[in-house]
Amino acid sequence: MLGLDDYRQLIDLDRPFRPAAEPAAPGRSGELIARLRARDREHLRSLLTVRAPGPLPHTEAAVLDALLGGERARRPAVDAAALPTVDGTRVIWLGDITTLRVDAVVNAANSALLGCFRPSHRCVDNVIHAAAGPRLRADCHTIMSAQGGPEPTGAAKVTRGYHLPARYVLHTVGPIVDGVLGGAHREALASSYRQCLDLAEAVGDIRSVAFCAVSTGLFGFPKAAAARIALTTTADWLAEHPGVLDRVVFDVFSPDDLAVYQEEL
Repeated sequence: MLGLDDYRQLIDLDRPFRPAAEPAAPGRSGELIARLRARDREHLRSLLTVRAPGPLPHTEAAVLDALLGGERARRPAVDAAALPTVDGTRVIWLGDITTLRVDAVVNAANSALLGCFRPSHRCVDNVIHAAAGPRLRADCHTIMSAQGGPEPTGAAKVTRGYHLPARYVLHTVGPIVDGVLGGAHREALASSYRQCLDLAEAVGDIRSVAFCAVSTGLFGFPKAAAARIALTTTADWLAEHPGVLDRVVFDVFSPDDLAVYQEEL
């Protein structure tokens, strides 16, 4: 499995993202979408979802940067540092992870680590890639090509966040539960959380991390058990690494998910 030092320079991880164009004003969205040969915004989203990884031509990259940058500027961002904590560090928050201003967000990826190729699919993998832009998939492809095989369950990789408010994305492959929940599933999920936290520490300038509810969607992990593992694993890690992180956010998708986390806490 490829370690951080093996791919850090390959994807210019430490270079701040500089878009190829300034954010566009709201009135220019239609013009920019047309220049990208899309009928409308949803069609463009679909085209980007199914697009193979790789760099865009410079002209198209500038147009897309203007469009995505303008959309980000108009999307209210939530500062993780301002959210109330449950214990001084950890936060349980109901909201859109792509609007969270935090050092790193966690993406629940599949073993190919290239995002979701299903247009309009509402999985967090698709949502994060759509907001960040196609450079995210290109970086993941660079990493996976160097690795030469699929990402193991319970492991993690990191890329820049591009058009997200978050500077980094931590990509982890959680376990798939198809049947009875077992000890191996539990350990694999705990590993996903530990690997993301270890990687955040290794990057060197990450002080806040926001987790999605890894494996609880299509991967079928029972939500209460997953929340218990998330809370316990992060509590243990923070106790073993005092002062490394200022905020750990558990981003939940629905009021029911929020209630699960509150109950498990």
